[in-house]
Amino acid sequence: MTMANTRGVKDILTQFMAEVWNAGDVDACDKYIAPKYTIHHDPGDPWDRQELDLQGFKDRLRISRAPFPDQRFSIQDLVAEGNTAIMTWLWSATHKGDIPGFPATGNIIKMSGATVYYFDNGRLTGHWQIADRLGVYMQLRQNSATTADR
Repeated sequence: MTMANTRGVKDILTQFMAEVWNAGDVDACDKYIAPKYTIHHDPGDPWDRQELDLQGFKDRLRISRAPFPDQRFSIQDLVAEGNTAIMTWLWSATHKGDIPGFPATGNIIKMSGATVYYFDNGRLTGHWQIADRLGVYMQLRQNSATTADR
């Protein structure tokens, strides 16, 4: 893999995160997602270990963003080799929509994680991820208790 190709994978992933996950542009998925997208490892994610087609990925995006429409991923580090990129990130969002067991609170929720993304011909084919979902749960629980006390 040449330096130019590695730079390309980094650029694609950076643009994907900005347009798709941060801005919520569902139609932008068409230029980034391969016909088959596999979630190899993502404990706590309802789509863990599933294979999605493009429409399935778009549905996942809509459902995932609904309670947190202003979410933002801030890329901390990005390393690429061949058709693989590893990204560490910080995420924050305002809890604006209900989640089962957690009515919207309007509070900011934060999380960190690391994701390995896989590419083929410039398109994302899947990921392997670890994320601090326990921390999110604890923040939601604390925020719900605080809201209930008001």
